[in-house]
Amino acid sequence: MPYDLTNFLLKWDYQPGELRVRKFKGRDGRIKIQLRVDLGVLQLEITGRPDGKHPMGHESWLHFYQARLGEHTAETGSAEGFALQSDDCQRLQQEAIQYYHRYICLFQLGDHEGVLRDTERNLEAFALLERFADAPEVPSALSVFKPQVLLMRTRARGALALEADDPRGAVQAIEDGVEAIRSLFRNSEKPDQVDESSEVRMLESWLQELRPHLPIPARERLQSELNQAIAREDYEKAAELRDALRKLEE
Repeated sequence: MPYDLTNFLLKWDYQPGELRVRKFKGRDGRIKIQLRVDLGVLQLEITGRPDGKHPMGHESWLHFYQARLGEHTAETGSAEGFALQSDDCQRLQQEAIQYYHRYICLFQLGDHEGVLRDTERNLEAFALLERFADAPEVPSALSVFKPQVLLMRTRARGALALEADDPRGAVQAIEDGVEAIRSLFRNSEKPDQVDESSEVRMLESWLQELRPHLPIPARERLQSELNQAIAREDYEKAAELRDALRKLEE
């Protein structure tokens, strides 16, 4: 069996600053993702856990600990007393990194449904860690990564809305994402850093690009046409536009 990857890597050069990603069908018939990195290639499954493993018979460590929490709650009547020890936290954090690599690749490939799935999955893992981690430093460590996850989730939601020809939905998704990140900073130990957030700046820049292209609502369009008709003393047209505005209000 050949183990040397030199020829394989020479045919697919690494380019610093460029995200080089591709999809292909594996020998098992399933679609997989490859990400070129400086020292080689990362290969990821496109669904389930990115490395294809099933820890403790579950789809992921997150699913395993969610199941344990469910069992604990069913037995005791509440989540009180449930805790994630150091090894548990480490497993969940390392697993989240795998999903991070995949949703970055999926975004590059234009698979926004997949990005949304994996970012929401990581936010679930963060919520579990923040609530039940036995080590107090874990929530603080996660706060560094949450803005980026929220950014990518928002980019996926906005892109999906645009794909559905819903620019207003895209704007709403971006505004909600900006507010989620701002709220995260407001509730952190450094609320003043929100103005320095590259995630907020990126989303607000996207909003500025989208807003001028939004369709004008019917009422605003009719009111504008009415004002123009009055200005040019076209009172017959103005009367028609007033009637149209009244019908909108009925």
